[in-house]
Amino acid sequence: MSHNHFILKMLNIKDENIQVLDVIDTLSTNKEKTILIKARLSYPVERCVNCGFDTVLKNGFAKAHIRLDSLNGQRYEMLLHKQRFICKSCHSTFGVTTSLNKPNQTLSCKLKNQIMLLTKEGLNNELIARICHCSASSVRRTIIERGRSKYRVSVLPKHLCFDEFRSVKNVFSFICCDAQSHKLVVKLPDRLSSTIINYFENRYSKQERDQVESVVVDLNAQYQRFIRRLFPNAKVIIDRFHIVQLVGRALDNYRVSLARSLDKKSREYKILKSQWRLFHKKMDELEDKKPTYLKGINEYMTQQNVIDLVTNKFPKFKTIYQMYQGITLALRDKDVTRLNDLLDNYTKTHTELDTTITTFRKNRSYLKNSVISQYSNGALEGINRKIKLLKRNCYGFRNQQFFFLRIDCIFA
Repeated sequence: MSHNHFILKMLNIKDENIQVLDVIDTLSTNKEKTILIKARLSYPVERCVNCGFDTVLKNGFAKAHIRLDSLNGQRYEMLLHKQRFICKSCHSTFGVTTSLNKPNQTLSCKLKNQIMLLTKEGLNNELIARICHCSASSVRRTIIERGRSKYRVSVLPKHLCFDEFRSVKNVFSFICCDAQSHKLVVKLPDRLSSTIINYFENRYSKQERDQVESVVVDLNAQYQRFIRRLFPNAKVIIDRFHIVQLVGRALDNYRVSLARSLDKKSREYKILKSQWRLFHKKMDELEDKKPTYLKGINEYMTQQNVIDLVTNKFPKFKTIYQMYQGITLALRDKDVTRLNDLLDNYTKTHTELDTTITTFRKNRSYLKNSVISQYSNGALEGINRKIKLLKRNCYGFRNQQFFFLRIDCIFA
């Protein structure tokens, strides 16, 4: 076979009308080593593309500069001589075309595909430009050209997850995903109730919205107000992570305030200061037989002894600790009866936990759904983490629309 065949095969160019003339090494304008491929594109044309008559004559060649995708980290470019034609009937001129690139564009389609693959990894525009040997503005134009925001998903999922994330200029934006497939459903510019209501009511019929069976939210009361209006048959589920987080924050805040009131040389202070993780460990997972050396206390003792030393001396802290452990174990074991008993039998401690329990009592039915249901906002929290990583890699965004396009590229 000819060298032309092997060069085109190496570059993964499938247009058989391209004929390679020469391959040379040169330097680009920024003194970067470039492999320049000189080629010619020509094929027979019988009729004019404008008038349709068969009065077509060859009219020389036109040069086209095409950026190819990188093979081994080097920059590849093609200087393509395209055949031109002139029509004797309508006196118009036209040239041959190729699938290598779009008309009047320098970047090849394969290079754009490479850009989009790197964009899916969450890299910033400058880094993608260095890898693909093009400019950052070319990367941005490619993302705008290829990235398309969906007007709506074809089928509204039966189980939804609601949350928000910080987008641009400290604005919180609404985000929703499918609780089963973990696919992104929508991103909205803000989290206002009117914006969310208008989106779902204008894009989905009432029959479609009636098919939604559950919506997982955090303890934000704003979502609970309009969920019944949008999805009449849906159960509201409070995310279990936010339940544990809220009661765990009350435990930590009282632990810190208690430690500040103690002597720094006392055993209780050292336990509260250095062994705080043990208070978040589930009660039935604590080691109560084998003593271990605990740093910070500098003593050998079991984990259960560490807990007992503090809870026996401070009854209020014991009440908060037992409430935290009870709620955590009730969620783990899916025990609705135990959760109801904890909320009903709680006595005020005049701490932050009082507010937490009051909030739980107001949302008792939603907490019951959380215990029974298998769905949570874990998938949406993972999506939000990738969004935060994208912002950190790109050093933030100014344009919200472009930011949303970058997010769509990752989760497409």
